Amino acid sequence: MTIEQLKKLIVDGGCVGAGGAGFPSAVKLAEGADSLVINAAECEPLLYSDYALMKQHLADVAAGAEYVIEATGIQKGYLGLKEHTAHRLGLHDGESISAHVVVKCLPNVYPMGDEIILIYQTLGRVVPPGQLPITVGVIVYNSETLYNICLAVRDGKPVTQKWVTVGGQVRKPFVTLVPVGTPVRELMQKYGITVPEDSVMIDGGPAMGPIINPDTAVITKTTKALLVLPKTAPAIASKLETNRTVNTHATANCCQCRLCTDMCPRALIGYPLTPHKIVRNSIQMMEQYPENFTEASVCSGCGICELTACCQGISPRGVYQQVKGILAKNKLRYQHKGEIRVDPDREYRMLPSERFKQRIGVAKYDVGVPEILADAYIPSRIELPLRQHIGAPAKPVVQVGDTVAIGQLVAQADGMISANIHSSVNGRVLEVSDSRIVIVV
Repeated sequence: MTIEQLKKLIVDGGCVGAGGAGFPSAVKLAEGADSLVINAAECEPLLYSDYALMKQHLADVAAGAEYVIEATGIQKGYLGLKEHTAHRLGLHDGESISAHVVVKCLPNVYPMGDEIILIYQTLGRVVPPGQLPITVGVIVYNSETLYNICLAVRDGKPVTQKWVTVGGQVRKPFVTLVPVGTPVRELMQKYGITVPEDSVMIDGGPAMGPIINPDTAVITKTTKALLVLPKTAPAIASKLETNRTVNTHATANCCQCRLCTDMCPRALIGYPLTPHKIVRNSIQMMEQYPENFTEASVCSGCGICELTACCQGISPRGVYQQVKGILAKNKLRYQHKGEIRVDPDREYRMLPSERFKQRIGVAKYDVGVPEILADAYIPSRIELPLRQHIGAPAKPVVQVGDTVAIGQLVAQADGMISANIHSSVNGRVLEVSDSRIVIVV
């Protein structure tokens, strides 16, 4: 199979990055790579979706990897997963799971799922700041993405379902397979889940996932988890701060201990991130001279600086996020020059996952490996956003009143950086707009 043949099958299947970003999977395929890294690191606390998938379908994940390896001529693939996950799955470092893919056990530290950190930990290569993994000969796919690629290539099945962890303040955490487009409120009703007034729901991990409205949110191709967490948990309290509060604390409270910089995971592998300096500057200064703050564009937003390093309640991450907006408005990004030097003390400054879990206030909700539910769930309706991916929204190809079947194309990719969307239920099209398609069962 050639790269172009594989690209077509992936595009037809509507495959996008399932790990959270939603980058159209076909775009990553390119000649010149020598290594495939499978991101199964399950970066944040309370997430078990990748674990559940590999527990039941590891062979399909490996098969998806082999399709990519065959088409690109890659020499070797690595299944990157944390030591505790490998132990739970009965896997060992260096063990082969297919003809060209071996297990790579990673330390139990946060944020190991950041692909830049993952590549360095797996291969010892540093992706230049602001560049893509292909520049160092690497292609990275999430384990669920490769599972979807396997189904698209082998069985001709498009992406219509999502592996989702439901946890936090729930009676019993679980992982389940949910049709894409399922309204969160309907899923909650099925399993008797409520969000207390003093709590919120997170789409994704507790540190990096956004707060969502469970009454209006839906499951998309990038949803990894639905977590109910109290507003008082440090991970949540920081999300509720206004930009004004973030900026006031940053300029007034910093004692210049520089621990945020010393613990920054990307700074430790040589990235030009100095959060202890960025907080000294006012937003007005950044807006006036954005070209002096382009380093912000290479921040991953992991939150270690604010959630673990800082003792003054400052959010360097919050400042960086605002600067990213300023840079985007001015069409500026960091341009790397010179050498990249990995900090020789990196090994001793990495943050253990258990410690991070405690610091962000979610340790008590990690009660062990959750149950993997086998029951098939069919919602009464689905709501399919036309932008479930990075790039242009898909264009509808159905009309109100049309009858559709599971797997049928309902919106087509609009350009190279876009993705097809398929119905995840048998039903009738109720609504078609510029932003979504609604189908009733």
